[in-house]
Amino acid sequence: MNTRVIHTPEGVRDIYGSECREKRRLMAAIRDVFERYGCEEIETPAIEYFDVFSSDIGTTASRELFKFFDRDGNTLVLRPDFTPSVARAVSMHMPEEAMPVRLSYEGSTFRNNAEYQYQGRLKEATQMGVEFIGDGSAEADAEVIALTCEMLLASGLKEFQVSVGEVDFFKALVEGTGLTDESVEEIRKLISNKNFFGVEELLDGEDLDPTTKAALIRLPQLFGGGEVLDEAAAFSDQGRTDAAIARLRRINELLAARGLDKYVSYDFGLLSKYRYYTGIIFSAFTYGVGEPVAKGGRYDNLLGNFGRDYPAVGMGLYLDQLMNALSRQGIRQG
Repeated sequence: MNTRVIHTPEGVRDIYGSECREKRRLMAAIRDVFERYGCEEIETPAIEYFDVFSSDIGTTASRELFKFFDRDGNTLVLRPDFTPSVARAVSMHMPEEAMPVRLSYEGSTFRNNAEYQYQGRLKEATQMGVEFIGDGSAEADAEVIALTCEMLLASGLKEFQVSVGEVDFFKALVEGTGLTDESVEEIRKLISNKNFFGVEELLDGEDLDPTTKAALIRLPQLFGGGEVLDEAAAFSDQGRTDAAIARLRRINELLAARGLDKYVSYDFGLLSKYRYYTGIIFSAFTYGVGEPVAKGGRYDNLLGNFGRDYPAVGMGLYLDQLMNALSRQGIRQG
């Protein structure tokens, strides 16, 4: 008799029994919210060509991908993220007259990153989300944020915060400053880490407009409720930064009209490492987990990489993170 125990590979695990039932109930509750918002379901393959997630598109770093080859020598990957896969599918299959579309998805994503395990995250994770494609309005941005709030409420959470940033505001500030790409990336990282001392030190000696320099140093601390938009407006140049603030004001009005503004704050230091984001970005946080339970944003240029130039905004929910938060808060489904 063979008594050898076969274990799962590092970074993945089995789910069964009550945990599996709880997960299925949670997914059903979230699916109901997606349907209420008029989303049609889409499935994309777990295996994609490497080019779908290439560095030119600005997605996951190559070293974090599970890569392998087909028999023709093409490089394939296990999808690390749904958004580029959905963008590719829409570009292939949906004609212009079908726009705008609202799509929802669910399935596994895969990251070959040892650091994830130290953060309590697995290499295979379940993700659910939505993509609103073909609508470039602030109303669409507000809809996706509202959907995120209602999705978290449907899960049973009562205390959470959706932190909204604006990457175009940052891009407009650094554009034309003469800073190198390396310096801009370092500033982005420092701002994301709320390290305004580091930003100040890096910019010391740089020949920048005083208002721009002051704005970049202030960004890591520029967060709060709707009132923070007034402070950010002081750094406006009547150009792209002004347009970014105006758009956030409109989003805030729309969320307030739904009674959801109490769940939303604004953070100008929230800057994604994904280069495909072009406008708002957001992350949802709650007690019990150190990582966001959901993330999203606007990506108006991503579909152009696949031959269709449509504006889009979306959200991805990290189901495993949400289940951890619900468990630690003593919240059960049904």
